[in-house]
Amino acid sequence: MEAAIKRAMGKEMENFDEILYEGYAPHGVAILVETATDNHVRTVANVKSHFNKGGGALGNSGSVAFQFKKMGVFKLKPEGLNVDDLELELIDHGLEELGEGTGENGENVLVIRVGFTDFGNMQKALEERNITPISAEVEWIPSTTVPVTDEQAEDVSKLIEKLEQDDDVQKVFHNMG
Repeated sequence: MEAAIKRAMGKEMENFDEILYEGYAPHGVAILVETATDNHVRTVANVKSHFNKGGGALGNSGSVAFQFKKMGVFKLKPEGLNVDDLELELIDHGLEELGEGTGENGENVLVIRVGFTDFGNMQKALEERNITPISAEVEWIPSTTVPVTDEQAEDVSKLIEKLEQDDDVQKVFHNMG
């Protein structure tokens, strides 16, 4: 029994590889799929299957990533913050975009975007100002979007949903407009 417990504990400690898959959904929408896996053969087979069944095609490395920009995204509670002053203060720390958005529960949030290489600078600048982000993540932001009809958006959304349900998939990014 102890050997089984040690084996199970060892599996939790296995190394996971982060792999970015690129492809096209139906109607020319570019998709990036971030995965973390302990078995890349299984993961690539699953991702390829999802693309094929969803009317898309898995591409080669670099086939769609050029259409996205890797950015650090911080979400902040707007209460007690002077947005204009904050914007001026954070420009020196890599601020590229500051706007409003909605959080997971529909609440208003401030969204700060920085280049990926400035992620640490921005995190430090926020800490120095005693601002604790609601979230701080790396996202792939599309440089251009592909306009689609409601019916086409439904086709693409079905593929994205299937990909997101895969255990190895961490995040899915797209350029659907």
